[in-house]
Amino acid sequence: MRPSLRHAAQRVLAVWDDEAGEHAALPDAIAALRVILVKPTAAPRPTGPRKPRESTKQQQVLALLRRPEGATVAQITSATSWQAHTVRGFLAGSSYTVYRIAEAG
Repeated sequence: MRPSLRHAAQRVLAVWDDEAGEHAALPDAIAALRVILVKPTAAPRPTGPRKPRESTKQQQVLALLRRPEGATVAQITSATSWQAHTVRGFLAGSSYTVYRIAEAG
């Protein structure tokens, strides 16, 4: 079991306050305290684009937009329960935006 910070600090203080002046155990007590205080290094994060999460509203919207007929704001609001202004904001800020002019009729 890993010693607690409180236990390690008490050990350092006990050695420090030793009336006999025997501080021979101080280096070990300090080393134990340092082990507890040192933060573990974070695992390296993968580089490059992240894999998109599945079953998100963003994925729902993208699936609708990938259809040959595309999607209206009303269809997207119905599928996501978003307000129309949220859909427009999503489309305006999306890095997936592709614009084209469709032929009428």
